[in-house]
Amino acid sequence: MTDQTPALRLEGIVKTFPGVRALDGVSFSVMPGEVHALMGENGAGKSTLMKVLGGIHQPDSGQIVVGESPVVMRSPLEAKAKGIVFIHQELSLAEELSVAENIYLGELPRKRFGLVDWPRLEAQTNEILGKLKVGFNAKTKVGDLSIANQQMVEIARALTVDAKAVIFDEPTASLTDAEKVVLFDVIADLRAHGVGIIYISHRMEEIFKITDRISVLRDGQYRGTLDTAATDEEEITSLMIGRKLDLTRSARTHELGGVAIEVRGLSCGGLFRDIDFEVRRGEVLGFYGLVGAGRTEIAETLFGLRDPSAGQILLDGEEVRIHSPAEAIARGISLVPEDRKGQGLVLGMNCRDNMTLPQVSDLKAGPFVAEGAEVAIFDQYRDRLDIRTPGWKQMVGNLSGGNQQKIVIGKWLSMHPNVLIVDEPTRGIDVGSKSEIHNLIRDLAAQGYAVIVISSEMPEVLHVSDRIVAMYSGQIMRTFTAEEVTEDNLIQAISGLSGEGAAA
Repeated sequence: MTDQTPALRLEGIVKTFPGVRALDGVSFSVMPGEVHALMGENGAGKSTLMKVLGGIHQPDSGQIVVGESPVVMRSPLEAKAKGIVFIHQELSLAEELSVAENIYLGELPRKRFGLVDWPRLEAQTNEILGKLKVGFNAKTKVGDLSIANQQMVEIARALTVDAKAVIFDEPTASLTDAEKVVLFDVIADLRAHGVGIIYISHRMEEIFKITDRISVLRDGQYRGTLDTAATDEEEITSLMIGRKLDLTRSARTHELGGVAIEVRGLSCGGLFRDIDFEVRRGEVLGFYGLVGAGRTEIAETLFGLRDPSAGQILLDGEEVRIHSPAEAIARGISLVPEDRKGQGLVLGMNCRDNMTLPQVSDLKAGPFVAEGAEVAIFDQYRDRLDIRTPGWKQMVGNLSGGNQQKIVIGKWLSMHPNVLIVDEPTRGIDVGSKSEIHNLIRDLAAQGYAVIVISSEMPEVLHVSDRIVAMYSGQIMRTFTAEEVTEDNLIQAISGLSGEGAAA
């Protein structure tokens, strides 16, 4: 690999915005056939670097070299023409168009007089989709696809050109385990054809599974490149955040209170059935299972987004009927959703307005909202949750993922809930911010909140939970205490191999 010319080389890239030096002399290279991880905390400069590479931003200094030729990228289309292809985390698809039209948008094959060659377009598209082993075809409307399948359409775009380098930005965030296997096969095929891969992800298990080298950014600066086989998670984490993380969970020192919420025989159509559990004040109950196990659907039912077909929900021992989120909020149930950007935040609004959105009608002084009361609420939870922002006027869309998640949590804490449900609390968040969110969840329990955490990450659910509910195909297979749970018996349970009565 060292004797080859790099597929892509970045040399001394500098990019400055008003008051912020986002990139400070970043240099690294990607070899043909290499999978090269780019890692760093949210705000480390990864996104800015990729926007420079993709022609969205122009560097203040430094250069980009593709093969042996220095290039200037003035637009994403120009970058693609030079063999640099992006698979974005944030979907950028036209939902009313077909899969084929999205994949070849701006480059539709033409015949005489400029007419679109539809048969050739569909044939080319179906050939690419065949490599991805998906269950839809060229004519399918993108808006009819699941988020995971829309992500596969984004990936299909990379296979339409003679790529020199392909950048994958959190590509597995919306994929099932089966779809991840297909993605990794696609990456293996690309590398076999000499394509350089830049792989951006916060998921350490993926990084150590598929990459050859790892480059780390911190505070806009290049901190080094390591061979994946010669390093470990602790060393990478230390490079990313400048300190070591203590990943051990201290034993609970506070007493549990009474039962805040209890569920008996709860069912919802074919999504889940006969669900029984309770959560006490001061306790973190984790829900763990494969995609489709029914975990999120239970949370949505408790929050009034779905009507149960059977069963009971009891708050402080009293049975309640919840038919809408407004009723759930009124009864002290809050939900931090899985998709914080799509469901938890208004990215074009400032921090204060996002924080106080659910209670804005209660903060009125006559016909107007009392700005002083809103700012007081924001200041209180900014300090309490250590939200890092210049001030309340900052647009939420400009914050890092970890700080965005804290805004969502603060929004619901300001409503003083009895039960806080947090769905995928650290999805798309770097390892340092993950540790802060985990500590925050434990602190909230210590303050007397009843907390339900839904997570697809085993280390996370093991780290934060006092008890863990293992789900498989819409059913609870077993509930573990922190003392008896192991990785092996948890995997068995979520695979449908052990039931509630099985021995540990």
